[in-house]
Amino acid sequence: MQIIAPELADLAALIADPGRAGILTRLMDGRPQAASELARIAGVTPQTASWHLARLVERALLKVERRGPRRLYRLATPLVAQMLEGMMTVAAIDPQPLRPAPRIDAEMRRARTCYDHLAGELGVAVAEAMRERGQLHLDREAGELTAAGMAFLGDLGIDLRSPARSRRLLCRSCLDWSERRPHLAGRAGAAIADLAFQRDWIRRHPQGRSVEITAAGLAAFRTIFGARI
Repeated sequence: MQIIAPELADLAALIADPGRAGILTRLMDGRPQAASELARIAGVTPQTASWHLARLVERALLKVERRGPRRLYRLATPLVAQMLEGMMTVAAIDPQPLRPAPRIDAEMRRARTCYDHLAGELGVAVAEAMRERGQLHLDREAGELTAAGMAFLGDLGIDLRSPARSRRLLCRSCLDWSERRPHLAGRAGAAIADLAFQRDWIRRHPQGRSVEITAAGLAAFRTIFGARI
């Protein structure tokens, strides 16, 4: 068996830098960002941000998109987002007595995106409702849509039976760092989030990963999905 401990140590050291950790966390919402914005978020100079970004691209944690003269950065793959979410789950384990959470933490815990799928109380509630209805098998290790789940999503206009353009898993469990329970990731999770944005059930905030659940969205998640949110 190949020993990957040195590679793991190198990766951990790369992410451990506060500036790079800030950049990666900012990109967890799946939206590409310019280097200037990432420099502001990380609290570093543009020159330092460029150095950080180059290292993250070289290590295949980020990729660059060119839009005219602009260079935008985003996470390289959903696997990177999965790794970061797992690290956040461990980092959130606090042996100290609970302290009042600031407002931004409350928003993040309520509803957010985890790369391209729903997370937080909303994401977990949707996954659990689908599981209780027999539409989804989901635990901390794996996920699988049932025939009833495929039919349910099909009725909503989500066609997951067509051949996928990528080798990404159809359905995957992602352990939620704030809820300590799994939410739905993979192509199915991304499709549900896309639908929610298209139907104005959720809206992005200008900054960060938290999303607003609209009044129509609250009704839809409760009545259509049966989510207790």
